[in-house]
Formats: sequence, C-alpha cells, structure tokens
Amino acid sequence: MELKVYADRMSQPSRAILIFCKANGLEFEEVPIQLAKKQHRSPEFAEINPMKQVPAIVHGDFKLFESHAILIYLASAFPGVADHWYPADARKRAKIHSVLDWHHSNLRRGSVGYIFNNTIALAFGMPMNPKAEAEGEKLLSASLSTIESLWLEDGPFLLGNSKPSIADLSLVCEIMQLEFADEKDRERILSPHKKVLKWMEDTKKASAPYFEEIHSSMTPGIAQLKALKAQVISQQSASKP
Repeated sequence: MELKVYADRMSQPSRAILIFCKANGLEFEEVPIQLAKKQHRSPEFAEINPMKQVPAIVHGDFKLFESHAILIYLASAFPGVADHWYPADARKRAKIHSVLDWHHSNLRRGSVGYIFNNTIALAFGMPMNPKAEAEGEKLLSASLSTIESLWLEDGPFLLGNSKPSIADLSLVCEIMQLEFADEKDRERILSPHKKVLKWMEDTKKASAPYFEEIHSSMTPGIAQLKALKAQVISQQSASKP
C-alpha cells in the first residue's frame, strides 16, 4: 500500500486522520503504534517521525508528521476529496488554517491538560494532578465558549459552513477525548454548550459510519483506565488516617 498511516486510536489526532481517509475512500494501510507500550519511542518509528509522536504518514517516498499538516496534504494530494473538506478558495483555506492554529494553543491544550491529569496519566505510571487538571478544564471550557460564540453562529459547521472541513473533524475528535472522563464530569463540561453538542452530532453524521467505527475502538482502553482510576482512588482513600 502506497499510503501508510501510523496511528494510535486512543490519540485524537490519529482518529481524525483515520476518519478522513475512510470518509474519502483513500486506500491506506493503518500501522498501529501503541503509545501505552511506548512503541512511538522506538528507533524504527523515529525514522518515520523524529518527534516520536503519532500520527505520521508515509506516502511513497514522502514522510510527514503533525496531524493538521497531514490533513491538508491528504486533502490536496488525493483526487476525489470533496472540496468542502479543504476548499480550493484561498480565503476559505486561510480561515480553516486560523481555526487549526488556534486549536493547538487553546482547545487542544485545555483538553490534554484536563484529560491527561484526570485519567490518562495513570496509563503512563504517573499520578493524577488535580491542580493541572483544573487549569486544563478552565482553558477547555473557555475554548468551547469561543467555538460557540465565534465559529458556530451562522451554520451547522465551523465558519458558518454547510458541510464539515478538516477543522471540524480535528476539533470534534479532540472533544471526544472527554469520553475518558467520568460521565458526570463530561456532562458538567459539555452540557452548557448546546451548539457544540449539536455540531459534534452533525460532524459524526457527516462522516458516518467511520466516525463511530474509529471511536468505538476506544471503549476497551477507556474501561481499563476508568478501572485503574477507581483502584487508585480506593487505595488513596484507604491510606488516609
């Protein structure tokens, strides 16, 4: 297979790449890289991505990492990708780039800060960090408010569009990382943002059935992490005088 996608389905940017490929009928080989087993740190993977992060792709003799760059490349290099994902119009593309650039230092930073310190740190043998978790949640909630007030005012998708772009897919996959949180916490964070919730549903439907297919593979890992979290909390409670 000429296109290889190196991904871990527990990684939100990896899921965005996989969904995009499937939704657009791109032929590719998925190469699993399990972060929890530190496969991303192997010398072999460093040949693909010297940053040792997922996702990454190899297309013939071309190697690329960083999920936004990958989405832009796939939308541009493969014929048949619908224009709404990454429009030919330069101004529309620039608007998509502005959302993606904002994503890195706002929504993604808040999401990672909250979820990692709430649950995922345990998978790497690290303790939960309530202070960092609270800081992450604050930025995450502010980012959700920004999405609603700035980009979901005039249409079902970001930037007032009638169909999703690569920005919609990237950001919604990021928010789906909240599946790792307890249901009451996820509800507390998301329920105030009705437009965000509808936008997420619209994006899922627009990329069906692949959105649910890719995200369903998270279920076993989520269950394991939640069980580990419950065990840690129980041990901490038992150790208190």
